[in-house]
Amino acid sequence: MRSGHRLGRRFGWLWGAYGTSALGTWLAFGAFPLIAVQVLHAGPAQVAALSSVGALAGAAVAVPLGPWVEFRRKRPVLIGTDLVRFAALLTIPAAFALGVLSFVQLLLVSVVVAAADITFRAASGAYLKTLLPAEHLLVANARFESTAWTTTVVGPPLGGAAIGLLGPVATVAADAASHLLSALGIGAMGGREPRPERRRAARMRAGDLLDGWRYILADATLRPLFFNTAAFNGLVMATDALLAVLMLGRLGFTPWQYGLAFAVPAIGGLIGSRLARPLVTRFGRHRVLVAAGTLRAIWPVGLAFLGPGTGGLLLVMGVELGLIFCCGVFNPVYATYRLERTAPDRVTRTLSAWTVTTKASTALLTAVWGVLGSLLGPHTAIGLAGVLLLATPLLLPRRAAAPLPVSGAGFPRGGRGLGGHL
Repeated sequence: MRSGHRLGRRFGWLWGAYGTSALGTWLAFGAFPLIAVQVLHAGPAQVAALSSVGALAGAAVAVPLGPWVEFRRKRPVLIGTDLVRFAALLTIPAAFALGVLSFVQLLLVSVVVAAADITFRAASGAYLKTLLPAEHLLVANARFESTAWTTTVVGPPLGGAAIGLLGPVATVAADAASHLLSALGIGAMGGREPRPERRRAARMRAGDLLDGWRYILADATLRPLFFNTAAFNGLVMATDALLAVLMLGRLGFTPWQYGLAFAVPAIGGLIGSRLARPLVTRFGRHRVLVAAGTLRAIWPVGLAFLGPGTGGLLLVMGVELGLIFCCGVFNPVYATYRLERTAPDRVTRTLSAWTVTTKASTALLTAVWGVLGSLLGPHTAIGLAGVLLLATPLLLPRRAAAPLPVSGAGFPRGGRGLGGHL
């Protein structure tokens, strides 16, 4: 984004911390499946389980953390979850160096990282409300989105080169270091964070765990967007493990080619994120949301025709370019739309419930598609996911809704940046 909107020094620190962490995440793009395949000699079912079981268990662990975080200052939570991710990821290169790395350890680390990631995302949305006025919401989201795609362009090729030279474990170490730097950046922001209002009940009740879901399902605008996100993310990400096994195994692509196939198309996300605000200004937020959300669903079915060689590589890059461009437009508009519909005292619980559901649906569908990939073959399973994605636009909100008087923004994180900001 242009620098015409100044969002303050503290936001600058937060933005820089996010950029550092995002770069580390993309440097390690596909590192766990690569370690499972190349170091531990895992098969398709195990690779799918690594993605699905780890994310699902992490989501379950994160469920009680949303209500707990709601009534606490968010900056210490952000720093703490960054440090947890740093420590957990660092155990992978340590175990590898000692010759004791196992598939079980990969699985446990993925659980810890998934739970910390969900908690971080939920806390970040609420925290940014204390930094930014409502009128800067879309600008901030577009800046995060632009940064996400910039690191996506740079990270995977560098990560692929590092894997080629040093192996996939080295990129996990780089990802761990990025979370440490992110924690230091958030700690350097300074300033005072308002203390959240304490709820009446001193202890968290079992019913509090469902508050986020109740709020989402009671809102006529959030409800369809919620189901659209869960379905779209789950179906897109369900094929990631199959693509990794197919491209790195049967089709013989090298790690740097695999990284390149997803890095170059990220330019589309960078362009799309820069166009999001001008498009909303010209056509309106709801029309842009529905159009981009519809167009992003038509691309993935093309991956069913993936083959070897240059043609196959160009096919992946073309499909990803179209998909990611549409997501680059959709994501900041979607994040803004969602936060404007969420009351200030429900942000953490709502975002936590949203992310837990998205993670859980992705995990379950990844497991299902791992089985389908084994039974039907990767090409057929990928094609089936693409066909089902064509129905997801039916779940987008049909009418525009008046925003609630809130402010804030969210961090765009997550696999391939396809699922929105939080």
